Amino acid sequence: MKSKYILFLAVGVFFTLTISSQEGLPIYTDYLTDNYYLIHPSMAGVANCSKIRLTARQQWFGHENAPKLLTLSGNGRIGESNSGIGGIAFSDKNGYHSQKGAYLSYAHHLMFSRSEVDLNMLSFGLSAGFIQYQLDETSFTLDGFDPEIAGVVQSATNFNLDFGFSYHYLDYYAHATIKNVLNNSGINNDIQITSNLRRYLLSVGGVFGALGSDFSYEPSVMFQYKDGTGESTVDFNAKVYKSMEFGNIWGGLSYRTSLDGAEFRNITDNTINSQKLQLITPILGIDYKDFMFAYNYSYQSNNVRFSSGGFHQLTLGYNFNCRKVRYDCKCPAVN
Repeated sequence: MKSKYILFLAVGVFFTLTISSQEGLPIYTDYLTDNYYLIHPSMAGVANCSKIRLTARQQWFGHENAPKLLTLSGNGRIGESNSGIGGIAFSDKNGYHSQKGAYLSYAHHLMFSRSEVDLNMLSFGLSAGFIQYQLDETSFTLDGFDPEIAGVVQSATNFNLDFGFSYHYLDYYAHATIKNVLNNSGINNDIQITSNLRRYLLSVGGVFGALGSDFSYEPSVMFQYKDGTGESTVDFNAKVYKSMEFGNIWGGLSYRTSLDGAEFRNITDNTINSQKLQLITPILGIDYKDFMFAYNYSYQSNNVRFSSGGFHQLTLGYNFNCRKVRYDCKCPAVN
């Protein structure tokens, strides 16, 4: 029974680390809280307003050293030009491992339509930044001689680039981004995997609503692929917006599944089983004038997992420097 428990625990931890591994800014569902810029640099300055977003994510309440993430991002247009800038800072901690990073972004937006009324825009974006990885060994027990354990805080810093584009046509959009374009020197002595942290992202979606209706609906899909490990996941998302006198209230549901499974041996009957990552995330949000508040909770529905506790996430936002001209579309990421 003890061996079976350890094996199941290892599989559960594997699936958790798949979504929160130390590979730069983790990609959860915070992009759905009106923050596509967090994962696509081409979205810097694309909106009618400049935006600031602060996100806090906590995993497995009640467990010591459980993973947690803080992000702060901001982006906006450069005056009346067709260019935008942005910045992201984050802190990600998972047990004894942690990483901190900061990015600066530049994006340029090309309008193909006669005016901003008929939205037809292609955007290109580039982010450059540094990521510092740390391993805190100060609390490790040194009963014997192990040259790999120094009993200090080990750290390494890498520079990398993200590049991508976005295309908005009326109420539809598509984004494609390559994250961590450059190879790193490698960490944890695993040069083959940790030197190649490239991740490919593709997002598509649209917003629909009847003319004159206070309701609008936004289905979307995001695909991501990790080049170094060959892992891939898909997010299926659906959101609903209700226009109010003070702004909007909205909610949605996201389902993330991996296209790859991990095999494990069931000691009870000595069979080989496999399991794929499955995350279900309900989202609630409100736009009150220039402020935004959102909450989401992610639940891992796999049978084998580290804990039944989920992932709590809060997002606070503020819009400022809004332009008078608004795009004639039901497109919350732009308007």
